[in-house]
Amino acid sequence: MTESVDEETFQSLLNVVERFTQDELIPAERLVEDTDEVPDNIIHAMRDLGLFGLSIPRVYGGLGLSLSQEARVMFELGRAASAFRSVIGTNVGIGSQGLIMDGTDAQKCEWLPRLAAGTAIASFALTEPDAGSDAASIRTSAKRDGDIYIISGSKRYITNAPRATVFTLMARTGPPGSGAAGISAFAVPAGTPGITLGAPDRKMGQRGTKTCDIYFDNVRVPANTLIGGVEGQGFKTAMKVLDRGRINIAASAIGAARRLIDESIAYASQRRQFNKPISEFQLVQAMIADSYTEYYAGKSMVMDAATVYDAQGAAPLQAASAKYFCTEAVGRIADRAVQIHGGAGYMAEYPVERIYRDVRLLRIYEGTSQIQQLVIAKRLLRDAAERTGQ
Repeated sequence: MTESVDEETFQSLLNVVERFTQDELIPAERLVEDTDEVPDNIIHAMRDLGLFGLSIPRVYGGLGLSLSQEARVMFELGRAASAFRSVIGTNVGIGSQGLIMDGTDAQKCEWLPRLAAGTAIASFALTEPDAGSDAASIRTSAKRDGDIYIISGSKRYITNAPRATVFTLMARTGPPGSGAAGISAFAVPAGTPGITLGAPDRKMGQRGTKTCDIYFDNVRVPANTLIGGVEGQGFKTAMKVLDRGRINIAASAIGAARRLIDESIAYASQRRQFNKPISEFQLVQAMIADSYTEYYAGKSMVMDAATVYDAQGAAPLQAASAKYFCTEAVGRIADRAVQIHGGAGYMAEYPVERIYRDVRLLRIYEGTSQIQQLVIAKRLLRDAAERTGQ
């Protein structure tokens, strides 16, 4: 079972996060949209609240939440602009989890306390220009030369790369064509000579989030940066990290869905047509009802998946199902929210316009919807074959 905190302590934290989201984050959304930056005072407040260390064990200075508790925090943070979750997201999820799951004691002691405090930022470097969904085909190489590795290659669309202190890097230590078995994971300090960053990406939405390409030109790192000290385990590490991260993304989608529903109800209640609020129109009520039903179903899936993960340490089928359903559902909910707002929903002064753009990415990163479909189907077919002895 995973670590957790007692319910009374957790509820106090959740209440603080709820107030912080409502009083500090949501009012700052327009500033983030206009400047493409999360204000420093908000980042400092996130550090003070311990949000960078939600999932990091208490022995390393984190809060040590279970995944079920983390999901409930993400339900709240997800109501605000995606940029705020992104600031802490890689430390809480894909950036740190490789070290937590498979790192050596020395690697954990070196990085986890700083990641928990938010004084260091971890970034997960897997995707490449020619390796997205096909993660086993990555080309970035790490060649052993005595007590060092020499890393060469490039990574694409890497979240928090411009902010990063350390990269959880997936690179090929095996020969070309070795597939997943030839991939290893490294904890590479971002300031290592030979690392350069590309220009910041300009995206459809999620302004304030930071992504860019990373280039590794004969980057020399000590052998002790190999996560776990064992070659060939990197792909397994990455899949475990993504399994857990998908539940986090699903929870964030549910937070956004709740915000969209609240915005739709508020607008429909005050917008009048034909001498009455449009909330009295049955077709508008139907859209609200459909949205809430999908929100409720998705929230239930997230909590079930997180509960399974907490009990078993893995939940690949449940995580893929929750990520697939919730990220697709929030896209439909966003579309209905814009429709309920009518012409106003297409205008930047209303939050639903921005949220509509922001949530589109949720169906792509940490495994596209199509990859989730494959994971779900293959898992079910494999389980059926095992039961029948085929």
